[in-house]
Amino acid sequence: MEIKLNPIAFVRNKRINPTDDFWGDVISEIELADVVPTDAFEGISAFSHLEIIYYFDKSDPGDIIYSGRPRGNPAYPITGIFAQRKKDRPNAIGLCTVQLIEHSGRSLKVKFLDAIDGTPVLDIKPVMKEFQPRGEIRQPFWATDLMKDYWL
Repeated sequence: MEIKLNPIAFVRNKRINPTDDFWGDVISEIELADVVPTDAFEGISAFSHLEIIYYFDKSDPGDIIYSGRPRGNPAYPITGIFAQRKKDRPNAIGLCTVQLIEHSGRSLKVKFLDAIDGTPVLDIKPVMKEFQPRGEIRQPFWATDLMKDYWL
């Protein structure tokens, strides 16, 4: 089965390389694609956070992995791709929860988006408390270690 998707928006920021870490000071603009009407953003300012679903368009299909050590770190255990968040995924789809800073016309200004300039956005959804995890979030030690500099 083939699934075809078209971008609904594009990311604009100063980050041009898909590198790990130090995303905390990156402010991104999400600009609607020409085919999407401005009123698609109607009411979005009422939300503090959004989920951005985007496509890793710079990923090389030859780099897809199904298991390995996160970031190639020998101190981390071998884990499957679905226990990692890396870009070299079978379907090259990214997901990030962002803070909405400002909505103006056809663009959103957001913080905590780890997508590079020009990244195609596939969908935008508001974060609602009722869709957030119930109970404590559990993760392995290596995930906490791996993320220590990500949002700095």
